[in-house]
Amino acid sequence: MISLNNIGLHFGDRTLLSGVTFMLNRRERAGLVGKNGAGKSTLFRIISNQQSADEGTVEHPKHFSMGYLKQDLHFDGNNTVMEETKACFSEVGIIEKEISEITDEMNERTDYESDSYMELVEELTDLNARLDLLAPGKIDAQCERILKGLGFKEEDFIKKVSQFSGGWQMRIELAKLLLTQPDLLLLDEPTNHLDIESIIWLEEYLGSYPGIVLLISHDKQFLNNVCNRIFELEWGKLSSYAGNYDKYIVEKEMQREVLASAYVNQQKQIAEKERTISRFMAKATKTSMAQSMQKQLDKIERIEVPEFDTKAFKLKFPEAARTGRVVLEVKNISKSFGPKLVLKDVNFAVEKGEKIAFVGQNGMGKTTMAKMITAQLMADSGTMNFGSNVALGYYAQNQSELIDVKKTVLEVMEENAPAEQRTNIRNILGSFLFSGDDVEKKVSVLSGGERARLAMACMILRPSNLVIMDEPTNHLDIQSKEVLKQALTDFEGTLIIVSHDREFLQQLCTKVYEFTNHTVKEYLGDINYFLEKKKMTDIREIDTRKDKGAASATPVVEVRVDHEEIKKARRRMQYVERDIEKLEGEIASLSEQLNDPAIYQSDKVIDVNRKLLERQEKLNALMEEWETLVGVIG
Repeated sequence: MISLNNIGLHFGDRTLLSGVTFMLNRRERAGLVGKNGAGKSTLFRIISNQQSADEGTVEHPKHFSMGYLKQDLHFDGNNTVMEETKACFSEVGIIEKEISEITDEMNERTDYESDSYMELVEELTDLNARLDLLAPGKIDAQCERILKGLGFKEEDFIKKVSQFSGGWQMRIELAKLLLTQPDLLLLDEPTNHLDIESIIWLEEYLGSYPGIVLLISHDKQFLNNVCNRIFELEWGKLSSYAGNYDKYIVEKEMQREVLASAYVNQQKQIAEKERTISRFMAKATKTSMAQSMQKQLDKIERIEVPEFDTKAFKLKFPEAARTGRVVLEVKNISKSFGPKLVLKDVNFAVEKGEKIAFVGQNGMGKTTMAKMITAQLMADSGTMNFGSNVALGYYAQNQSELIDVKKTVLEVMEENAPAEQRTNIRNILGSFLFSGDDVEKKVSVLSGGERARLAMACMILRPSNLVIMDEPTNHLDIQSKEVLKQALTDFEGTLIIVSHDREFLQQLCTKVYEFTNHTVKEYLGDINYFLEKKKMTDIREIDTRKDKGAASATPVVEVRVDHEEIKKARRRMQYVERDIEKLEGEIASLSEQLNDPAIYQSDKVIDVNRKLLERQEKLNALMEEWETLVGVIG
């Protein structure tokens, strides 16, 4: 059990935390939500004794262990993955030494009934229970199980930690925490660097975790699947809600409605009493009664409707020069890393105004393709041809990690700004919620979400008409995700986005490219259309569903296909479907006009009927063409 009592923290005139109080018991799994900068990570540091609060206390039993997964990590790069993972068991030696010392002391004492002796007995019992939990005799097997669950392969165990990216190093740190099984597990954005398969494994693991889990996450589905309690930090205050994230949203809205209704009713009652008091005060015979009523009114506990934090950063992509119809052509692109083939003879074209989602299992080449398009990597073979006037903007998966942490927010922007934007830097930073003294903050003290916002602010300094974003929602709070999605929806250029977030991709992307078996398959529809075609209900299934084609024993009949013809048919189908949708809208509008009796009193009815017949004929012709194209594509 752990309890926080009236925790407060202030920075000058600003109150970050005020009266934060809660208690967590064994096996509780709570999510901590709130906007970026609300103080979530700070509260974690206070709980784990890495930062002091100005007021309040954190209380827990003696020998209460805590494990904290931070967003910033430092490793000995010379250790292998297995060596670094096993380093977490250094606690075993410490516990064994403490058990030995207590046992020696108890053997020398004879005051078996004293309180101090009984305290030693209790301490020895706790230490033995902790040692049993760590199971020192099964360390290798435990390490292997957890590392594999988090996506490592057996051949990775002997590789140096320095060979792995920051995301994979985060998985090593997470493995170490899970192996030590602390009484309280503090996880700060644990899913940011995990693929879907590892996220699902972690959800199942935490579901049966024997201790307390407190986590920060902006992944709604993860919060729903793991948590049985939600804490919200808003304006320094903490509110508690029973249930998962969806229940918290419903309960919070209900509370707002009840509170708003109670506030309105109370205000009416107060206004009525104030009018009565004013009337009585005007009459000398009733002055004393008015004063008595005023005293009663002053004692009423006023209902206050809290000020909800609706501040959100503003994002609008600047206008760039128009491109030609074809923005990018990828022809016969292949890429390997050593003996590992990632992509082979990939072909696709991107046209002006398209918003395309790259989806598929991790390791299938989505990020690799994004990096080749942006010249971060070179293809082994094949060509990439850009159309006229293409100005490229790129947000990498680890973009926020590439910023120099020693610089201030303002210095980072000045370093990235072209000459014509230098006078506008502070305005741009203000729209990204960096105002006043915030611009002088070092990047090292920013939260993950604040760094992500800064990286996006840098990206829009230069106008782009082809934007490529690789997992841009990592570190962003839920409200910031919505702002980014709206900005990308309004963006008039061309977009390619790599994401596992179905909710984010919905109603944003109009085409999906699935990366699978070293190639790319095109789906001419949104993410829901893609999932329907794949007979999936959730984008997570992409990473967890094994490819059945490779294991099939059914003979495959080779069919000669004119790939160029299929490509033309797919492209034509796009325009046909758009025209069909437009015509259906016009037909509906004309039909609605004919439903108005007034139209038959004028000559307008003839013109409307003529237009309706013309559009129906065009629609019939397009539907026939669409059926033919379906036959060509197969």
